[in-house]
Amino acid sequence: MPQELTPHVMYEASCRKDTAFEGLFFMAVKTTGIFCRPACTARKPKFENVEFFTEAKDALLNGYRPCKVCRPLQNEGETPAYISSLLTELQSDPSLRLKDWDLKQRGIEPATLRRWFKQHYNMTFQSYQRFLRINRAFGQIRHGDKITGIAYNNGFESLSGFSESFRKVTGHAPQKTKSHNLVTITRITTPLGPMIAGATDEGICLFDFAERRMMESIMKRIEQGLKAKLIPGDHPHFKILNEQVQEYFTGQRREFDLPLHLIGTEFQRKVWHGLQQIPYGTTKSYKQQSIFLGNEKAVRAVAGANGENGIAIIIPCHRVIGGNGHLTGYGGGLWRKKWLLEHEAKHAGYDKQYSLF
Repeated sequence: MPQELTPHVMYEASCRKDTAFEGLFFMAVKTTGIFCRPACTARKPKFENVEFFTEAKDALLNGYRPCKVCRPLQNEGETPAYISSLLTELQSDPSLRLKDWDLKQRGIEPATLRRWFKQHYNMTFQSYQRFLRINRAFGQIRHGDKITGIAYNNGFESLSGFSESFRKVTGHAPQKTKSHNLVTITRITTPLGPMIAGATDEGICLFDFAERRMMESIMKRIEQGLKAKLIPGDHPHFKILNEQVQEYFTGQRREFDLPLHLIGTEFQRKVWHGLQQIPYGTTKSYKQQSIFLGNEKAVRAVAGANGENGIAIIIPCHRVIGGNGHLTGYGGGLWRKKWLLEHEAKHAGYDKQYSLF
């Protein structure tokens, strides 16, 4: 990152389509009257024809229209309405087996849908449907339903086909389900980009930014800690999670009161519980956090445990900053840390700006 966010630095970042600058500024084009995200793929104008704004509302107030290519007014990674409708339909009846012909009847281009699922779920739409059916079947088996009935009620044409699919997804036969665990995962859209949520019957065990570099290792830790598979699907905890997260982003909620399932060492869980004691709209240094936990020399260990936190925002590791007041160490990206801290400060009744440089 540069030392100062000057117009030339922002212009060069836009020319590179640099996603690291997402959330820091919007570039408005005087000759066309539109404004864009930093990573917009549209053709770039000359430097003398642009100006920059830190918030989209300021660009709008100055008469600019949102770009139709990068859609700066939408949440980054927002799920298109037709896909949201399709997901709702599948979650209400996972036995559905929608093929290309069915999609075309709904006015959906199968190739477009396939690309979207590959980008956001790393699987095809057909695989996603299969995972939903297996997820539902897993829960029904755990509750004592008969396997034969489960297979046919979830859209499988034969018991052998169901058993084969079940084994491929979960790694074990349906009959051995009661000795295994399952983590249901889903995608939640926020103003800071899409986030991946995971839930067990005990509570939310994962909630972090989809593009986080450590996401794969966090998921692996959860799988190993619970001896479970992570499978897309729906879970009752997701409804309350989504409601409370949206309330947080609109400034209506300061504290979360939903069940959590923390997967980590005893020390990590102690650190994460400590993070939850940092009041909304305030910050602590890593050293202050260490002192609070009873060991002022454990700064590095505490910072490491903060970095392993896989339940962002709810367990507010973004509220821990450097002793000099600088923003350091946030898995979701420092620009998100800055946004969260300034968002909380604003709704706590005071304006405070944090510098990235």
